[in-house]
Amino acid sequence: MTQPTSATATSAATSSSSSGPSRAVMDTYARLNVVFERGEGSWLISTEGERYLDFGSGIAVNLLGHAHPKLVEALTEQAKKLWHTSNLYRVAGQERLAERLCAATFADRVFFCNSGAEAVEGAIKLTRRYHHVSGRPERYRLITFKGAFHGRTLATIAAAGNEKYLDGFGPQMPGFDVLPVGDIAAVEAAIGPETAGILIEPVQGEGGIRVIPVEFLRQLRELCDRHGLLLVFDEVQCGMGRTGKLFAHEWAGITPDVMAIAKGIGGGFPVGAFLATEEAARGLAPGTHGSTFGGNPLAMAVGNAVLDVVLEPGFLEGVQKTANRFKQELARLKDELPDVIEEIRGAGLLMGLRLKPPVADVVKACTEEKLLAVSAGENVLRLLPPLNISESELTEGLARLSRALRRFSTSQS
Repeated sequence: MTQPTSATATSAATSSSSSGPSRAVMDTYARLNVVFERGEGSWLISTEGERYLDFGSGIAVNLLGHAHPKLVEALTEQAKKLWHTSNLYRVAGQERLAERLCAATFADRVFFCNSGAEAVEGAIKLTRRYHHVSGRPERYRLITFKGAFHGRTLATIAAAGNEKYLDGFGPQMPGFDVLPVGDIAAVEAAIGPETAGILIEPVQGEGGIRVIPVEFLRQLRELCDRHGLLLVFDEVQCGMGRTGKLFAHEWAGITPDVMAIAKGIGGGFPVGAFLATEEAARGLAPGTHGSTFGGNPLAMAVGNAVLDVVLEPGFLEGVQKTANRFKQELARLKDELPDVIEEIRGAGLLMGLRLKPPVADVVKACTEEKLLAVSAGENVLRLLPPLNISESELTEGLARLSRALRRFSTSQS
């Protein structure tokens, strides 16, 4: 096969960028035909110079918007000094971030990785390993819940049990019992001699912005305590202040034994982690788990900067105030557009509109109004503005959302 010259390849790449998506990139996403070249706070600016208000936040990743000065400064300063050493050596920023996360949560130990899927996979391994070193190696199964999304690895798609993500990838990895949310009797009946723990998202994001009732979370905690199981929370999407608390499970007044986080903790830089109590973590000895890039100096500099902002006095209270207004305005829209909006879901600045028209069409209409939003399961439009969005930006975003939704209303003139 004749290989293209460097000049030919460069020309082809430039051409595809200007005319449409490049064939060189695997076709695994239904991408919108827009390319962004820079971001400013709650805004993204395309290569065409058009400004979009970002209510998707990179799917709950850009917690503090785009190019936040504290994050830029932290990354720039670290980049001048040291990028990577591997975990063969101590990493000062990693130790600092772990200590701060432990001080702010239930946890005693933290393992850093690069993504939410890795964090959940690590939490699953830790749960199995805990029982192994406790003399109960037969305990390896986790109870999980319908509507969940835990990542794209073979283990995490099996944990969620969604046929859409399992299709075509061979035999499903064993070890997961997927149950309906809210049926505590079914959960108790499913606990057997092989059960190691229970894995749940306090707010199901990808599954349709479904908030798990706090009473159900409390019942799961009680069951785990009674049966010697580990309670594992997946707060990859709902954590890091998105619901108005540092972590969503705090609203229930309970703590897990293990928790997976990612997305917002890096503010746009790839950072993931799983946190655990001293007891739960005791099975992970040297050599039992690892990550080449996990917790490297660049990632830790950004993670510490994100935590600096989120833990500032009054920040989370500000998120709650913004969220209350956001929810009220969405409720008003629902009242005005009952033929478009079926239900409002969510917590904090993790909100969803269950729609009557196809959500893909509404996402397209929002994009045409220069508003970025994200679809979710059950025909839900996900709305995830940055936690530090201004009042005026929220007002503008709501106006654009209203215009997009009114296109689908038969009652609007």
